[in-house]
Amino acid sequence: MRHSRRSLLAAAVAGAALSAVFQAPAAAATTLYVATTGNDGNAGTVSAPFATVQKAIATAVAGDTIAVRGGTYGLTSNIQITKSGTAAAPYTLTAYGSERVIIDGEALGYTPGAVGSTIPSGQRGAIHMEASYWRLINLEIVNGPYGVYCAGCNNNTFDRLKTYNNYETGFQLQGASANNLIVNLDSYGNRDPRKNGESADGLGIKEGSGTGNVVRGARLWNNVDDGFDAWLFTSPITIQNSLAYGNGYNRWSIPNFSGDGNGLKLGGSSGTGPAAAHAVSNTFSFNNAAHGFTDNGNTGAITITRSTAYQNVKTGFDVDGGSTTKLTANLALGNATAVALGSSTASGNSWNIGGTWTVLSTDTSTITGARNTDGSIRTSNFLVPSNGSAVGAKI
Repeated sequence: MRHSRRSLLAAAVAGAALSAVFQAPAAAATTLYVATTGNDGNAGTVSAPFATVQKAIATAVAGDTIAVRGGTYGLTSNIQITKSGTAAAPYTLTAYGSERVIIDGEALGYTPGAVGSTIPSGQRGAIHMEASYWRLINLEIVNGPYGVYCAGCNNNTFDRLKTYNNYETGFQLQGASANNLIVNLDSYGNRDPRKNGESADGLGIKEGSGTGNVVRGARLWNNVDDGFDAWLFTSPITIQNSLAYGNGYNRWSIPNFSGDGNGLKLGGSSGTGPAAAHAVSNTFSFNNAAHGFTDNGNTGAITITRSTAYQNVKTGFDVDGGSTTKLTANLALGNATAVALGSSTASGNSWNIGGTWTVLSTDTSTITGARNTDGSIRTSNFLVPSNGSAVGAKI
């Protein structure tokens, strides 16, 4: 049968349209599974899981979820995350359901390192990240040369992590890193015999830059150096609804001990540090071996609002290191000194108002105990003023 050129063209157009209608859809996001009983030769399904997180990371593509079954995963090399997702298709690395996942770095190098040694960059962290658009959820990272170490990381979410008993800072973010959310972190018992206790913090966002980094609902306690440290980070960091306590004590009998012991160290270096306008609100700092809150030489316009310093060995609010901190509606109670103001300004704080301050409760059991099911800190009357004043933190 003979066809005209017009009919052939119409048929081609119709065929192309039909092909477009029935074109295979884009591949859907996949969940890959890891289990202590798995094998890296498996397919990574729930019934045939991988054995290692690293194999799952290598296999995953942007948008995928890696679900890790409960158990302890002893590392022989650290977990490396070096590929990035996208805003529309982030990677997710999470515990499976409510199962408890422990990533144990005890067998890695530098656990601890020799006194005075330097940890090579790639070996920092039981989980070492140089990537963006990841979500890490409900994992425990222990006994590593750092717990989580993230350098050059952007647009990540770290949710309900526990980083403890590591041989350096529990969680460290540094380098050019922006728009990261660290929410409901518990970081405790981290220490560094390698540096005589002067370096291991609960959480460090330091030696870098990048706007939009937020810490919310963190509890940072019993770390050898500071609870939180923003050493030489040049961009503003937001800290909300958090606790730092019991930091700076030598619980490990480390010789030549040099832990600092501040609850929150907000940048700096004796007046030579960068001027970063960190913002702290609704945060407690108590029972630390040095200051509750300190600018540490940060010359920037820090703001500390509705926060509480309680029974710290030195100053509750130590902001005389060159900063132009603005202190508003804070409570200082039972510290060696309430405030060292320097050129900073203060209004509506307990020491501005004066008088005798009592609180509804000094019982820490609720605020330091089990979290709510969503990971948030349980509400209590811990250090809430008895007179009902809107002064100091309340969680």
